[in-house]
Amino acid sequence: MEADEKSKGPASYFPSIEKTYGKPVKHWLGLLDPVRDRKHMEQVAFLKSGHRIGRGRANALVAHHRAQQEA
Repeated sequence: MEADEKSKGPASYFPSIEKTYGKPVKHWLGLLDPVRDRKHMEQVAFLKSGHRIGRGRANALVAHHRAQQEA
């Protein structure tokens, strides 16, 4: 990706997630695999309560994870 291109959608949160929480996005997406059958907001709550991820960032991770599952 060129420097002037900006990520859109959930992926736009990924750099700040990695910087803030010190782990790659792949780590967080992996945590969602065992709870993939739960509803969207249940998965968000899982990341918020169990891993202290903020709501917006948790929502972005869940949205991206769910989109990957559907593809």
